[in-house]
Amino acid sequence: MAKMSEQLLSVLRCPVTGSTLVQEGEELVSTAPGPDGQPVRYSIDEGIALLLRPEQLAG
Repeated sequence: MAKMSEQLLSVLRCPVTGSTLVQEGEELVSTAPGPDGQPVRYSIDEGIALLLRPEQLAG
């Protein structure tokens, strides 16, 4: 599990909430709740953050 740099995390924003993101294991998590009241989670695949809205991943 690779840790994303603090410099990169400081410029990334959640596309749903606009909030900053923090890394929790193999996911980036929004610091503000999403539409369902829970933080929005984005997976990290081979070191690349998949910052797609959850509905864009389903399909």
